[in-house]
Amino acid sequence: MAKGQPAYIPDDGLTTRQRRNRPLVMVNTGDGKGKSTSAFGLALRSWNQGWSVAVFQFVKSAKWRLGEQTAMETLAELHEADGTGGPIEWHKMGSGWSWSRKASTEEDHAAQALDGWREIQRRLAAEQHRLYVLDEMTYPIEWGWIDIDEVVETLANRPGNQHVMITGRRAHPKLIEAADLVTEMKKVKHPMDVGQKGQRGIEW
Repeated sequence: MAKGQPAYIPDDGLTTRQRRNRPLVMVNTGDGKGKSTSAFGLALRSWNQGWSVAVFQFVKSAKWRLGEQTAMETLAELHEADGTGGPIEWHKMGSGWSWSRKASTEEDHAAQALDGWREIQRRLAAEQHRLYVLDEMTYPIEWGWIDIDEVVETLANRPGNQHVMITGRRAHPKLIEAADLVTEMKKVKHPMDVGQKGQRGIEW
């Protein structure tokens, strides 16, 4: 792709504008670092366009607070104050989703993951957001907590112009096949290989 021009123009009956603005399913996978970081960078771009953005974290504990969460919640407050950018929501599975009043336990992660997916399905049907970041959702799919065929069908039939980014290792082959954009992060070197733990400002 030179100078932003596609190497191939399909004979699909669409105009250049229609083809350019098709909603995308995107997947960041692989064993390397940067899958979520890249997705949150995409969310920042979407916020700058004035889009409604929703982040759903499927694995990380609600007790962990990522730097990106603080930054995006600050941007959400800025939008509420003067209309700059777009609205942002951030939801974590770890202690129960923010819309749910159900108390969580260590034993009901599968039910929580399914609850989160059901909420995403409702929002997609209602065209509630322009970008969905489903962070580390590949894991509950891999563990059988969320049905991959249902995910593929829901994404394929979502209405309107809604982009979906899914992150996590070992993305299911059916998810990769259904996606429009797939990036694999490959680890070449990592500080943990020589015993160095994650550090502030780099991992969170």
